Amino acid sequence: MNISRYMNKRLIKLEMDTKIDPPDEGISIERWRQQSKEWILLELVKLLDENARIGNCNKLLLDFINREKKASTGIGHGIAVPHIRSKHAKEFMIAFARSTGGYDFDALDGELTHLFFIMAAPPYDDTLYLRVFKALAEMLRYDSFREELMSARSTGELIHAIRSME
Repeated sequence: MNISRYMNKRLIKLEMDTKIDPPDEGISIERWRQQSKEWILLELVKLLDENARIGNCNKLLLDFINREKKASTGIGHGIAVPHIRSKHAKEFMIAFARSTGGYDFDALDGELTHLFFIMAAPPYDDTLYLRVFKALAEMLRYDSFREELMSARSTGELIHAIRSME
C-alpha cells in the first residue's frame, strides 16, 4: 500500500502547538483528559482543513470527538490514529503530526502519545480507508520505524521514512 501517495508536506506537522495546562482544582481528571483530547483533535483537524478537502471543519471535529468517546484511538507505543468516515470528508485524507514532549491521549498502554496519524474518508470509501489503516498499523509495529518518525528533521525525511516501509 502506497501511503506516501496520499501525504504531502502540507499534511505533516513536525511539532504540534497545542499547550495542555494542568487540570484546575474544580475539574475532574476525566473531564480534563477529555478537554485535552479535544484540543489535540482541533489542531489535527485544522491541519486537514488547511490542506485537504473538508466540508465543515467544526462538524468534522465533532465527528472525531464523538469517535474518541466511543474508544480511544491511542493505540500505544506513543501512537494515535484518530480515524473516521464522515460526510464532511470530501475525499480520503491522511495527515501526520508529532509531539516531542508527548500528550496524554488515553492510550491503551497508558503512555504519552507522540505520533499522530489522522485519517478521514467519505462514508462510501471503506476499501481505501481500511487498506491504508491496515498498512499503517503494520508499519507502526516496528520500533525502528517509529524511531525514524521521531527523529525526522524535515517533512522530506518523514515522507522518505514512510516510503522506505512501503
